[in-house]
Amino acid sequence: MSRLRSPSLAHWGAFTAVTENGRLVACEPFGPDPEPSAMLASIPEMVHSPLRIRRPAVRKGWLDGNRERENDEYIEVSWERALALVADELARVRAAHGPAGIFGGSYGWSSAGRVHHARSLIRRFLFQGGGCVDQIGNYSWGAAQFLLPHVIGGTSPVSGDVTDWDSVLGNTRLIVAFGGIPVKNSQVTSGGAGLHNLSGWLQEAQARGIRLVAITPTRADIPEGSNADWIAIRPNTDTALMLAMAHTLIAEGRHDAAFVATHCTGFERWAAYLRGETDGQAKNAAWAAAITGVPADTIRALARDLATQRSLLTAAWSLQRAQYGEQPYWAMIALAALVGQIGLPGGGFAFGHASLNGVGQPRRLVPGPEVPVPRNPAQLAIPVARITDMLLAPGAEYEFNGEHHAYPDIKLIYWAGGNPFHHHQDQNRLRSAWRTPETVIVHESWWTPLARRADIVLPVTTPLERADVGGSSRDPYVFAMHPAIAPQGEARNDFDIFAELARRAGFYEAYTAGRDIDGWCRHVYEGMRGGCAERGVTLPPFDEFWARGYAEVPPPERPYVLYENFRQDPAAHRLRTPSGRIELYSEVVAGFGYDDCPGHPAWLAPTEWLGAPAARDWPLHLLTNQPRTRLHSQLDPASLSRAGKVAGHEPVALNPDDAAERGIRAGDVVRLYNARGACLAGAVLDPGLLRGVVIMATGAWSDPDGDLDRHGNPNTLTADVGTSRLTQGPSAQTALVQAERYAGPAVGHRAWEAPVLRPA
Repeated sequence: MSRLRSPSLAHWGAFTAVTENGRLVACEPFGPDPEPSAMLASIPEMVHSPLRIRRPAVRKGWLDGNRERENDEYIEVSWERALALVADELARVRAAHGPAGIFGGSYGWSSAGRVHHARSLIRRFLFQGGGCVDQIGNYSWGAAQFLLPHVIGGTSPVSGDVTDWDSVLGNTRLIVAFGGIPVKNSQVTSGGAGLHNLSGWLQEAQARGIRLVAITPTRADIPEGSNADWIAIRPNTDTALMLAMAHTLIAEGRHDAAFVATHCTGFERWAAYLRGETDGQAKNAAWAAAITGVPADTIRALARDLATQRSLLTAAWSLQRAQYGEQPYWAMIALAALVGQIGLPGGGFAFGHASLNGVGQPRRLVPGPEVPVPRNPAQLAIPVARITDMLLAPGAEYEFNGEHHAYPDIKLIYWAGGNPFHHHQDQNRLRSAWRTPETVIVHESWWTPLARRADIVLPVTTPLERADVGGSSRDPYVFAMHPAIAPQGEARNDFDIFAELARRAGFYEAYTAGRDIDGWCRHVYEGMRGGCAERGVTLPPFDEFWARGYAEVPPPERPYVLYENFRQDPAAHRLRTPSGRIELYSEVVAGFGYDDCPGHPAWLAPTEWLGAPAARDWPLHLLTNQPRTRLHSQLDPASLSRAGKVAGHEPVALNPDDAAERGIRAGDVVRLYNARGACLAGAVLDPGLLRGVVIMATGAWSDPDGDLDRHGNPNTLTADVGTSRLTQGPSAQTALVQAERYAGPAVGHRAWEAPVLRPA
């Protein structure tokens, strides 16, 4: 028996791949990792899954001119035939419609390796081939991405550049976490992780007597074993709570007027709104209590606690994935400014501690490995979450970040990496929109819901079947990813597929830059190594790195404090805002004239929340979170994810009183529904969940039957509306539903079945 061991990396952790006779049999966690993810055990099962796409395939209906892209048969073809079809379609659409007819789709999570980062590769290929309609922003923190430059001059604090845990543990006395800190989310990070240490930091914080206050509708967002204070809040009302805390500080003279005067602009405009001088309603604690369900005394006491000790405010990414999602982030920054501890050790604000691994990890700020992406010559793009709008309404005008645009008329979608039939909102609306393009081309490793809605499907390798280099800016390691097994079936890697298409289109040398895969692995590592050297960090040469399997960036010489220099000298270290300061009121945003995003943090009641008129018909607020047993929809067919299903469906958590009111018991099949559609789920009763709230994890592979998803994809129910005209982010957390015990005939699902395949 031949047993081999190879270093590798996934978004949920580094590992050693163990193979026997050419088959992956185990993934052993990286030695230094204190809390490796259980998801590593799912990798061998998925690599050898019967759902792997073995050969290129063409949808039978597409050959007949049919755009009904569901439940069709596929004809397996040779690579030569498949590549000829793709090349011909790209050339045809470019000739007839230009780059505005081609949409480059990707969400980039397909590999932790940076050489085979699908989003980089497809953009590199389409841009060099003449351009396309690109996507800007992301589903994770899309509202923050376009708001924060107006408020603090950049986005780095939301992508992980926050005061590190060494500074917090040494100085902070109070952490207030809007959205809580669910440790399960720290299992994953884009680019992979060598260390999972959030649990250890939280345990150390508790041992040092640091108080944690979690403001969330569910106790499940509080770390297990923690003695954190839980403040149960109605979903989508965090902004009202923050405004009331700010009002308390100002009304009681507890705000840091000196810091506000020297480091902020627009205070008086915002304070007038808080006092009610602009609209007749003071944003005080009594006002917020009626909206949030949090007692007024609790609001006032928490505000006072912030001002009397070293405090850190942090917010989960999920808060801004809601209608008017800009407001809680802006309001929290403004509240932290009033407290006056921004730039002090352990104080100020942060984002994402509850959202992915490595936030707050003590690490030197050095570049990571990456493949360069050239400029898009077409200069065409849409906000990432507006894909359905684009497909359904070509030519329609929309506003975004102060500009007016019109949606292009897409004839061809080329998608590599990601699964919009998991992460996009209002799946039934997306299904309708997906019929509009003439051709859909997809690179995939498995017969996912996206692959089963493609016209031409090209099978791609998994990270275990190719060489790569991986790493995250939030982790102190960079990893060599050795090929552990041969490509399964006829799978090819994305780079080679695009290189061959580039050869047929006449730009092979430009695309490859004269390098093969091994050359690119060496190039991206040496590029990172050079960038580290410029910052005084020495990494070993490539050959030494590749042989060892990893290299480590040494820890920083001192704890990192966000905006420390800005605090010490705001004139010398101006923020990249018009004023050079924190903008409590933005003249630029106000000048856009958006009623859905005014010039300062404000309470804007969503169309769907528990205080809305719509709650009379749909009395439960659906929140969607990240699963414990998979990454988004990756690994859903694996045993670990399957074991978490209830009655064969994705679980839904309900408060026991809400369940009893509807005759629902634990383990029952539940039908969740609203005007957008319905899905089946398995009932889990949770007394630690606020009444009127239900929670489902995203990522169940969709299996629609009419407007009903039989497996339990909650994005069947979520609203596909932009957060505001400023940022056009996704509003996944703004969704009202009703629930009932499912009384129909027994329903399974077919989400994990491959389509019918025919030989050519």
